[in-house]
Amino acid sequence: MSELINNPGQGKHVLWQLLTTASALALMGAVSVASNAEAAQDDRPTVWIELGGALQRLDTGEEKYAPPFLFETPRPNGQTVDPLSVGHLPRSAFEADGKIVFQPDDSSWNFTAAARFGRTRAHQFLHQQAHYTGPIFMAGTGPVYQQVFQFVESSKKSSESHAVLDFQVGKDVGFGLFGTGGTSSLNFGVRFAQFNSKSSTTFGSDPDARHYLNHFVIFTGFTITLLTKAVYHTNKAAAFASRSFHGLGPTLSWNSSEPIVGSARDGEVLFDWGVNAALLFGRQKADVHHQSTSRYQQLNYGQARTTSYPDQSPDKHRSRSVTVPNIGAFAGLTYRIDNARISAGYRADFFFGATDGGLDNRRTEDQKFYGPFATVSIGLGG
Repeated sequence: MSELINNPGQGKHVLWQLLTTASALALMGAVSVASNAEAAQDDRPTVWIELGGALQRLDTGEEKYAPPFLFETPRPNGQTVDPLSVGHLPRSAFEADGKIVFQPDDSSWNFTAAARFGRTRAHQFLHQQAHYTGPIFMAGTGPVYQQVFQFVESSKKSSESHAVLDFQVGKDVGFGLFGTGGTSSLNFGVRFAQFNSKSSTTFGSDPDARHYLNHFVIFTGFTITLLTKAVYHTNKAAAFASRSFHGLGPTLSWNSSEPIVGSARDGEVLFDWGVNAALLFGRQKADVHHQSTSRYQQLNYGQARTTSYPDQSPDKHRSRSVTVPNIGAFAGLTYRIDNARISAGYRADFFFGATDGGLDNRRTEDQKFYGPFATVSIGLGG
């Protein structure tokens, strides 16, 4: 102990050796980490291919067709549900999507082509009626009966299809939402969107359908009952509409991925999120036809008295250039192991004022899609 204290030069030599050893170890560690990072960068796939699907809630609208006779004639006794309640477009659709992302080696730029397609159909039908049975005349064998019906019915068939295409160039900005360890990409490019819908609506009703019976005494003890009056309506209506929007414009998006636990080699979980905005310039079209006929007939002692109330509107053909703002977002979780990823989450896209949902006059409607999605991705190259 006294020797170490009494020889400061030897102590300095030992300290210098320790510092040299520590520096060498640190340098070796840094070189090792850099080599591993470079190897991981070299192992990074240059191409990602992604396929998936989504169950989308459709939130769009069109003006309901309401023929005049629904309000001008009596309601059938059996009507308990509003006939207009069946008049809506499809409310959900299955959507398929695909994406290809190419990122060259030794580059922070990426190139993306993505497509989403959806199609759906809907058919609603409502029939309500009331009936009773009454005699229409007396015969030698007894009374002859006939059933009398009151009814109202409505039906709507509709279809919807949509497609969204994106072509973007992105730059990896190198940081995530929660600090280091995540990745973010700022992307810009063009977006194409197309929406189409068709609908066919029909109505029919007879709110009266009642008979008036009179009794005639031919001679004592013999009475004959005859149908002397009958009142009924024959109400019919139909409407057909075809609507579309096609637009193209610039788009900007920011996508980020944040690791939560694990590693890419052994399996890791990531939190993914993104936002997007676009401004689409395109054309909005609507072709509409509707007509209704209400015929009132009264049979009085064998003579028919008929009054018709036709109502037919000229066909409408509207076409207009429009600018449609679009915003969207998504969030979800991804499980990645090596060059394979499985993702699930929720996304939404809103296109404001995209379609013309009016009947006789133009009325803009938003086109909204939102719902859960799932994708599978495979990395190639690297």
